[in-house]
Amino acid sequence: MSSTAVRRTALAASAAALALLVTACGGSSDDDSAAGDDKAKAEQSAPAEGAGDSAPAGKALTAAELEKVALAQADVKNGEVATELSADDQVAKDQISADDKACLPLVHVQGAVAQGDPAADVQRSWQGQSESPSESKGPDGQDMTDIDVNKILLNVASYADGGAEEAMAGLKAAVEKCAGGFDATAGSDKIRITEVSGADAPKGGDEGLTANIGVATGGDSSGLMKLVVVRKGSTLATFSAVNLSSMMTGAEFEVPTEVVDAQVAKLG
Repeated sequence: MSSTAVRRTALAASAAALALLVTACGGSSDDDSAAGDDKAKAEQSAPAEGAGDSAPAGKALTAAELEKVALAQADVKNGEVATELSADDQVAKDQISADDKACLPLVHVQGAVAQGDPAADVQRSWQGQSESPSESKGPDGQDMTDIDVNKILLNVASYADGGAEEAMAGLKAAVEKCAGGFDATAGSDKIRITEVSGADAPKGGDEGLTANIGVATGGDSSGLMKLVVVRKGSTLATFSAVNLSSMMTGAEFEVPTEVVDAQVAKLG
């Protein structure tokens, strides 16, 4: 796959999917199941870390303040939150470019890079999966499980002097101007965006947008990525979401709303 975003997200998701498939086919012991249930109950009953924290309205937050209102593991019941992006997920802002400058804000969201010149920003990633019985059977006739793997790269940035509103305006303009697609680079990787389309705005915040992004994955194939952006006061949260199956087939998928809602709630 030629896209940096595809490589970073799909490869990590593939590894998780393979591990889950091994578990699904091999089964697990009752003790392991009980231990997993106990752990899940403990995590769900534990108070969310920084649950009372929210972003003060109307002021640019420091990096330390953003850390308090950025997504934490205790904020979600499912999946895993990482407070630092892996080396494969990281890309420097000066290594990102687009053949049409108007489209650059979309590439920044894809790479979990802050828009414009924020006072401070932090990054997060989330990965999770859902399982459902498969209609197909295994080679020995055993029941199989369909596994849906999702990953989100997240940036939370705070701005002074109307910077958040300006960044949001640039993103909205990019969704319209870049509908026909564009070429971009991230580090040494070339990315071909085949199409951009707007979707229903997310709930919460002062304003927001959702965009469907077609990403060339080789030949005539195109995968699907979704971008979600929410502004609350002077703080902007951006989400770059992929689903392993959709990235390979281009099929529709739903962004895990639990992750978006949990982050937006912490912004106040």
